[in-house]
Amino acid sequence: MRELRYPPAERLDIIETLHGHTVADPYRWLEDPQTAATKEWSTAQDTLYSEARPRFQAREWFGEQVRSLMGAGHVGAPVWRGERHFFTRRTAEQEHGVLHVQDGDGPARVLVDPGALDPGGLTTLDSWKPDRSGRLLAYQLSEAGDEESILRIMDVETGATVDGPIDRTRYSPIAWLPDSSAFYYVRRLPADQVPEGEESYHRRVYLHRLGTSTDEDALIFGQDRDKTEYFSVTVSRDGRWLVLLAVRGTSSATDMWIADLTAGDLDAPGLVPIQEGVDASLSAHVGRDGRLYLYTDRDAPRGRVCVTDPATPGYEHWTTLVAEDAEAVLEDFAILDGPGMDRPEMLVAWSHHAVSEVTRHDLATGERLGTLEMPGLGSVGVLMERPEGGHEAWFGYTDSTHPSSVYRYDARDGAVSVWAEAPGTVTPPDVRTELVTFTSKDGTPVRMLVVSPAEPAAGPRPTVLYGYGGFRISLTPSYSASVLAWVRSGGVYATANLRGGLEEGEEWHRDGMLARKQNVFDDCAAAAEHLVETGVTTPDRLAVMGGSNGGLLVGAMITQRPDLFAAAVCSAPLLDMVRYEGFGLGQLWNVEYGSADEPEELEWLLGYSPYHNVREGTRYPATLFTVFDNDTRVDPMHARKLCALMQWATSASAEERPILLRRESEVGHSSRSVSRSVALSSEQLAFLAHHLGASVA
Repeated sequence: MRELRYPPAERLDIIETLHGHTVADPYRWLEDPQTAATKEWSTAQDTLYSEARPRFQAREWFGEQVRSLMGAGHVGAPVWRGERHFFTRRTAEQEHGVLHVQDGDGPARVLVDPGALDPGGLTTLDSWKPDRSGRLLAYQLSEAGDEESILRIMDVETGATVDGPIDRTRYSPIAWLPDSSAFYYVRRLPADQVPEGEESYHRRVYLHRLGTSTDEDALIFGQDRDKTEYFSVTVSRDGRWLVLLAVRGTSSATDMWIADLTAGDLDAPGLVPIQEGVDASLSAHVGRDGRLYLYTDRDAPRGRVCVTDPATPGYEHWTTLVAEDAEAVLEDFAILDGPGMDRPEMLVAWSHHAVSEVTRHDLATGERLGTLEMPGLGSVGVLMERPEGGHEAWFGYTDSTHPSSVYRYDARDGAVSVWAEAPGTVTPPDVRTELVTFTSKDGTPVRMLVVSPAEPAAGPRPTVLYGYGGFRISLTPSYSASVLAWVRSGGVYATANLRGGLEEGEEWHRDGMLARKQNVFDDCAAAAEHLVETGVTTPDRLAVMGGSNGGLLVGAMITQRPDLFAAAVCSAPLLDMVRYEGFGLGQLWNVEYGSADEPEELEWLLGYSPYHNVREGTRYPATLFTVFDNDTRVDPMHARKLCALMQWATSASAEERPILLRRESEVGHSSRSVSRSVALSSEQLAFLAHHLGASVA
């Protein structure tokens, strides 16, 4: 094989003074993917990667392992409409999950199969919602990873499209009226009605009547609101109450209103505030008993459930039903009130140091009645009840070695039983899973789930440290083909519950955002040091890995602590934190990171922005950037710019510790086909195995 050489990349003398700070940006020209210079550089990086890839000799082995372990498939918890239920399922042979419907004990039949619609595997099912009767289905599809969902309405009996397509409905909820004649939904304004560069923002809430043109949709809400706001709408089962909420970008601060639809025009509901201008999260549900149930972290960072009368929704009328727990984070609840029960119950799902548990409570008083027996130390999905009421609940479950399964709880006898197993058969490796605690730089205890081979170690093992640390996203135990393939190779996979997530509640999140973002990186460095100090691994056998906001984490780690890691995988990352707001969906995230337009916030950002903290002559870890051309959330320009800068700055040779860019077309930030997932994972793991000295059969 010929020697690896980095492609040339011109360094421009672009230096700006921002709020008194001198900021260099030598690779700004790589921001525009359409210029001849960027295309030439990108093609050269493709060539470099294709030359380097054969050196990662475990690719085929990891590919076989990941595909085999993904053969477990997937099954989702049921959504009930009378005796009809809807669920998703993926077999070992399928590239995407398929939406099914089943009537009673009859055979299940396919409703939406992305693989049948697009054998090339580029179409994904983004969302779906049956109407109250189960006769109609709203579903959203997007193509090639762009997440630009197109909404259609299907007749469930015939499969015929009865309305749509409706575009610009990315992330749109659907709130059906009880008679299925119409639904409330969210849609972006047309591109020609918004300023250039703001096409991804400017949402509005509309009422759409089936069979009519969207030009006739009634505008319900959103005019003159902040352009980055997201809206959600729900209608109570009896059709009386509309609940509408608004959040700015990815903020947890929620404004919420409720309207009595029987008291006025459906096209102009009279919205009454539940909460406005309060920095606290809130979700609401009108129960079958007529009470308004509120899940909030207001005055309760770990969450609580409150109740009130929908006619008096203000905070002064809220009564706590299920109080905040000092150790666990409240995540979800379901109401069981069917015949044959001793008393109506509320099931509550909690996360206790990222491990799920479910408790039973008296619906009237909130008194804790008991705890459901869980299959293991894992994660529980959404608690599903029958909309019309009943004694049953369903929930998905997974853990480190347990593929997705669905469990059923019967409140009449308290039994928890398997309702559906993942369709495939796999044999996971024997592993040891341990929840460990370490101390971060400021003395904060942080937890980490460490998965390793069951047999005792003869010495330090090749280890991957994975993290995210932001946006209230908790990293919980789950079945992962990539993790198990790595452990089967003899490696250790550690997942750190860094600040910025919600593993320990809203205060944990806030300790890792805005001015406190550096805490996330300190937590990750402390996790790496703990793995070394306890003999799990050594710096020359340790890698850091993450994507999206976790890609920012990786970028910060390799620029702040290059001494701790031999390798890194940085996927779909944010890396230029001075200019991130101008690309992708960046303006949604200034509530989490801050804005370079503000002098104080620019100082935070410059303090950790990976692109602005590369130092010439540093021996950086071998780094693989993976990016996706159709990523509409995080622009690939971030990886292009840092890749070029690190290739210029590193003192390590391209042979010893390469800085590489893997680029993929026709795929985006999120969902992808199984084949593409296998290809990506196998190459990432093979890259890490090569540089950490892992040997596979």
